Amino acid sequence: MTIDPSLDDPVRMMLDVIALEQTAARTHEDIFLGRSHFMPGGRVFGGQVLSQVVAAAARTLPDDRFAHSLHGYFLRPGDVTKDITFGVDRIHDGRSFARRRVQGYQDGVPIFSGILSFQDADAGFEHQIPMPDVPGPEDLPDPAVEAERHPQSKRLLAANPIEVRHVEGSLLREARGGARPTQAVWTRVRRPIGESRLVHQAALAYLSDYTIQEPPLRGAGLSWSTPGLKVASLDHAMWWHREGRADEWLLYVQESPGAQGGRGLATGRLYTREGALLATVAQEIMARVPAG
Repeated sequence: MTIDPSLDDPVRMMLDVIALEQTAARTHEDIFLGRSHFMPGGRVFGGQVLSQVVAAAARTLPDDRFAHSLHGYFLRPGDVTKDITFGVDRIHDGRSFARRRVQGYQDGVPIFSGILSFQDADAGFEHQIPMPDVPGPEDLPDPAVEAERHPQSKRLLAANPIEVRHVEGSLLREARGGARPTQAVWTRVRRPIGESRLVHQAALAYLSDYTIQEPPLRGAGLSWSTPGLKVASLDHAMWWHREGRADEWLLYVQESPGAQGGRGLATGRLYTREGALLATVAQEIMARVPAG
């Protein structure tokens, strides 16, 4: 069943898809049912599936263990009009770490397959790549201003639970600054979503899939308005380094190390405003443009 977009509260729409229904609990496999929210093309948003996978796996673990890594493949496009069944295999429970395999199905056919690792709180050495110095979100144009000139874009923006402000300018109409496979965006969930660490981890997974496809496109000088452009996520990896909030401004620093064979790789780092590295992301996409 599709959750209709709520222009009044798109964040509630996102939270509703994260709130899975458990239908079975077994020794080695737990079954959850998830709904999808509306998407214009009828395909399930990849970030939605990622957030649901995190939620499903976490529901099979004690509250003191938290996700630290996810590695998964998008196998087929999901249909927003159909529920997604998530099967969670409890493949390992150790003293400090636990692993879960999660498969997402529609009509008995897998659309996503991944493995997540969880850890309890532990002390250890620390280091991180420093956050770059860029203008703050308040110093950047509000995308709602640009969307006012495009009614369809305005509607989609209003129904999006994620707020984004591009440091280098939006990729909606053109790749500004020429072919350059890097970008930085400020991003956050549009309003507070409570104190649950699990919900914030799932919401970070949700927003990690939003804009991460853009560095390979920028590297090719393409924009979302390029005629005939087709893009699909192939896989996704994410590492949570520290506890943090998805409803506060985060700087998402992204780059594409390379593209070839119709595939482009993108990596990203999510920083708090204070400069703490919360998470690292990697995704490979398929991108095709008609010849000629």
